[in-house]
Amino acid sequence: MSLSPPAEPPVRASQSSLATQSAAPAETLPYVLPDLVCFAHLHWDFVWQRPQHLMSRFAQQGRVFYVEDAFYHADDLIEPHMEVKERQHGLKVLVVHLPARLRHNEEASEEAQYEVLRQYFAEHNIEKFIAWYYTPMALGKSRKFTPALTIYDCMDELAAFKFAPPALREREQELFKKADYVFTGGHTLYEAKSQQHADAHPFPSSIDKDHFGQARREMPEPADQAGIAHPRVGFFGVVDERLDIELLRQLADAHPEWQFVIIGPVVKIDPAMLPRQQNIHYLGGKDYQELPAYLRGWDVATLLFADNESTKFISPTKTPEYLAAGRPVVSTPIRDVVRPYGDLNLVHIADNAKDFGAAIEKALLQHQDADWRQRTDDYLATISWDQTWQQMVALMQKKLTATPASR
Repeated sequence: MSLSPPAEPPVRASQSSLATQSAAPAETLPYVLPDLVCFAHLHWDFVWQRPQHLMSRFAQQGRVFYVEDAFYHADDLIEPHMEVKERQHGLKVLVVHLPARLRHNEEASEEAQYEVLRQYFAEHNIEKFIAWYYTPMALGKSRKFTPALTIYDCMDELAAFKFAPPALREREQELFKKADYVFTGGHTLYEAKSQQHADAHPFPSSIDKDHFGQARREMPEPADQAGIAHPRVGFFGVVDERLDIELLRQLADAHPEWQFVIIGPVVKIDPAMLPRQQNIHYLGGKDYQELPAYLRGWDVATLLFADNESTKFISPTKTPEYLAAGRPVVSTPIRDVVRPYGDLNLVHIADNAKDFGAAIEKALLQHQDADWRQRTDDYLATISWDQTWQQMVALMQKKLTATPASR
């Protein structure tokens, strides 16, 4: 996630809100892969995260088609059709539009989406391609295709999320049978999925260090944060059932001298449930490019995650992003934060409001800790989205060049 211009892409076989950011040019040798069709449950223009990091890198090398969930109109007069939106490096976001009558007819809806996709693929010569799934639910509109390679990039345990479709677990089993590889967004998730697929590989949340490293330099203060007093304790991310709102409430009550800055869209929960103390400031969603400027103004960054089913397998991308920005971090005991960040004493871990407050007090002094800063930078030097992407490419090339018998 950097602000530098894209490099000229090497030749390939065939030829964003928080998501308006260009990915860092991938510094690697040219490679040969087919087109890539990504089936996702996340809107490209919602929050810049794992899919955007990876797909924007693939798009620098060749054609990428990012298929979002269908859009249902309010009337029945609309004929099924395709909307195409062009994003970074020529990546195409595909949205099938459907009439209202199909909203509650899953079988007919999926068949209509397949037909629109099939026609679009034919018109644009999308023949040999990699099918890349972020949601097993997309099988309904895509299982009739015959991709050259199928990847399930399992970034979350979606079945544990609020409002998860009842059929998700069954379709995930179907996707396991189709997938050549299963990639996981963290080690805890890998431990679960590797029991269900023989060729699973962990690819934990990574970092665009240069982008978030801007927060270590002087930057203009965002207007909506400039008037907030210090010390500032921040959080950015989607505000949903994973956020521990009771912990936030208790911290705000116990420490009125601290100002809590919460950045991100509120989804799947009633905003009225959020604590509203005077020292809590909800600034809404921000563009990905703006985040370093907000981080620059924080004294401590936090991962205020609840202990529930939806957080059991998460591997928060924001952990290394906070650290790259030079912010001390306090987190609840999320397993993929404890391992490795807590074990390496890079992040403070606390599981209740009293201990969390004590950890924030320690973190407020951590800016002066040169040893912590050096150890943090040494660790961050070992991870990047470019490295993750390159490792994924190497695995896919290996599978694509294997003989049919060995596959």
